[in-house]
Amino acid sequence: MDLGLSGHVVLVTGGVRGVGAGISAVLTELGATVVACARRPADEGSPAPYAEFVSCDIRDAEAVTAMIEQVVAQHGRLDGVVNNAGGAPFALAADASPRFHSKIVELNLLAPLIIAQAANKVMQQQDSGGSIVNVSSMSGRRPSPGTAGYGAAKAGLDSLTGSLAVEWAPRVRINSVVAGAVRTELADLFYGDDDGVAAVARTIPMGRLALPGDVGNAVAFLLSPLASYMTGSTMEVHGGGERLAFWDVGSNEIPS
Repeated sequence: MDLGLSGHVVLVTGGVRGVGAGISAVLTELGATVVACARRPADEGSPAPYAEFVSCDIRDAEAVTAMIEQVVAQHGRLDGVVNNAGGAPFALAADASPRFHSKIVELNLLAPLIIAQAANKVMQQQDSGGSIVNVSSMSGRRPSPGTAGYGAAKAGLDSLTGSLAVEWAPRVRINSVVAGAVRTELADLFYGDDDGVAAVARTIPMGRLALPGDVGNAVAFLLSPLASYMTGSTMEVHGGGERLAFWDVGSNEIPS
């Protein structure tokens, strides 16, 4: 299916592994020129589904500005940005240090803002404008024990999306993809072995975890001209959400 992304220049942060690699692969397949940003390129022997790699600390405003300028100098424009880089290790809120929480918020909320600001400066000057997609998480929509700072940052990212959409319209669109559980190469760190993954899958109405490409498909749509009237929106990609615990302990059965 042609989404009208052929020839578009798209920057994907964290675009070399996990969900980011899935996003890069989908966009590349649709004809976009993908510039992937991360601390290091794909591991040797791993597929690199992007045209170019740029190493950048996305928390550093000067480094981000230089990266955006490099992309524009190389390609003449910047059509899309995907703020995908982020994450957090497990840490109970009572045990984590203030510095730990600060770093999590910096990576998952402030860095996307820095990148969006730099991209917006370019896109506002382009006749075609531009589109930004923030990759958020269901952790920002429900309690996130063990990753409280991360969940709070993602909730902030969704709020930020709506605010920037109002400020930067009509030339620049900005939307959010709210991802549920995704099966990446690091899934075992979160869900355990195959039995653990299968147990998690049984809590999801669709019966499986998302694949990175599922998130990539949603991102591609929001970047594309097909979503030209969408801005400030949040698109949930979670397979129906999480099974409600009270269905398993109450007297009623889930209606078919």
